[in-house]
Amino acid sequence: MGIRHHQIVIVGGGTAGITVASTLFRKDRSLDIAVIEPSEKHYYQPGLTFVGAGLFTIPAIERNESDCIPSHAQWIKNAAVKLLPDQNKVVVKSGGEIQYDYLVLCPGIQINWYTIPGLKESLGKNGVCSNYSPSYAPYTFECIKNFTGGTAIFTQPNTPLKCGGAAQKVMYLACDYFRRKGLLNKSDIRFTTAAGEIFGIKAFADTLTGVLYRYGIKTFWHHNLKEIRQDTQEAVFDLSEEGISVHEVTMKYDMIHVTPPMSAPDFIRESPLANHAGWIDLDKDTLQHKRYTNIFGLGDASGTPNAKTAAAIRKQAPVVVNNLLHIMKQGGVSGLKKYNGYSSCPIATGYGKLLLTEFDYDKKPTPTFPLDPSKERFSMWLLKRYFLPWFYWNRMLKGKP
Repeated sequence: MGIRHHQIVIVGGGTAGITVASTLFRKDRSLDIAVIEPSEKHYYQPGLTFVGAGLFTIPAIERNESDCIPSHAQWIKNAAVKLLPDQNKVVVKSGGEIQYDYLVLCPGIQINWYTIPGLKESLGKNGVCSNYSPSYAPYTFECIKNFTGGTAIFTQPNTPLKCGGAAQKVMYLACDYFRRKGLLNKSDIRFTTAAGEIFGIKAFADTLTGVLYRYGIKTFWHHNLKEIRQDTQEAVFDLSEEGISVHEVTMKYDMIHVTPPMSAPDFIRESPLANHAGWIDLDKDTLQHKRYTNIFGLGDASGTPNAKTAAAIRKQAPVVVNNLLHIMKQGGVSGLKKYNGYSSCPIATGYGKLLLTEFDYDKKPTPTFPLDPSKERFSMWLLKRYFLPWFYWNRMLKGKP
């Protein structure tokens, strides 16, 4: 491949990368932009929960990557493996180097299946499922549909997550499905989470506590999944107190939905651009790198304290575009826009019910609609199921507000 140079290089052709590229071109068609992305397919990832609930199919949330990347952009179909910010270079898997004037980092999050012994080997069979991959999400509905009672476990790890609420959504939808089939009273539903609360904002936590009670879900706080024993259908957890592992807990399961541990991609964690926790070291307001002024970042690999959701990206992208163009044309930090940490997690609490949580850096509810945001609503279910997928493909990815 050799060495190529582009004015703006975007690492990642997912939600964030395509939204930023499209928005930049809407501002200035003369820009020279390259997108580094190895994938052939692009997925509407918020739809994976509904795939696992039998409401969507994979083809319904899948597009060719070539149809999503803006036609004016250069698609470098390769994977970034090393960042050399002092040389303004990105090294790709094929061995080539991409030089840039400005860099936008949005490679998404890395799912670390292999850090839980037995998980990767168990996925997709014998009741072990996960909505966190298009390859496995359809099997989640197979597990739900074929469940005849017994113990169903839903896990949440001790790492940051993309769409942290997804670990709960699948559980509530499964419970509603079991209820409709008359199986809920024959089921032992367990939510095992490394966290110590159901949600970090009281107004939403109170509502979700009521949902847990409605379905009879047993909560196991500070339980972090550490192993799957597929031969005996056992899940092993670390029980911790004040962050210190106390002892192991083993649970038998008939079905288990695993939310896997996640991290920033290895090439981010190993680069000079990472913070102490391995995420992209950004100013949380301007989304500019704290040490390299020609680098910006957004999305799930960012070290900003917002929830990692597509809704956050929708608000981050215009800030990155504005601030990048400002630095290119004027320089200096005066006049940079600020991102307030807005994120949203639409939590389906049953078929036809949804709690639309919206909040900012201060964990303050920031509702879009003039309605009590702490209530489950059918209208918000319709928004999630019908409007948001349309908006994603037809507005957001095209850089349209």
